Formats: sequence, structure tokens, C-alpha cells
Amino acid sequence: MDCHDNARFTFSHAEEYSMTLDELTSAVAEKAGITKADSTKAVRAILDSIQTALKGGDKVTITGFGSFEVVERAAREGRNPQTGKTIKIEASKAVRFKPGKGLKDSVA
Repeated sequence: MDCHDNARFTFSHAEEYSMTLDELTSAVAEKAGITKADSTKAVRAILDSIQTALKGGDKVTITGFGSFEVVERAAREGRNPQTGKTIKIEASKAVRFKPGKGLKDSVA
């Protein structure tokens, strides 16, 4: 699955609002003064490039916006909330996003 399949970008406002990939590409097209088709290609290229870098074990830093990195989650024990039984949770990888100062300041 490509990173742009079923992508949703969520923004918190006074009431919950989610921006879809289609809405994001439309906003980029409008702000950049380009066609929506060109905007879609650009946004998808950015997302695919981030995904490829993360798959390769790289950290992606966008100055002022934030950084993406893959982190290892150790195997651990958990509890099944329905039965209360102890279960094994296998080790896994997860993507972590850390917002940059510019992003933090803009939403504060």
C-alpha cells in the first residue's frame, strides 16, 4: 500500500475536522498557483519520498515542521481487556513524528 492510499490528515479545531489527501492537494494547488494535477503529483512525490526514506532506515527532518523516524518497540506483555489474561505483544516498528518549533509555535 502506498502512503497516499486512504491518507487522512487530522487537525484539531474547536470542533474535530479531518483534512483528506484530496483536500490537501487542492489547498496546495491553490496556495502554489498550480493545477490540482501537478499538486497531486507533488504531494504524492513528497509522501512517497518520506515513506521510502523511512523504509530505508533514514530519519526525515523538515526544518521548522518536524521529523519522522522509525522506532523499535520491544516485545512486552499486555493484558486482554476482555478476559484479563496476560498476552505476549511482539516487537514491532512504528513511525514517530516529532513536531518542530515552527509547527509548535504556529498551533499554540
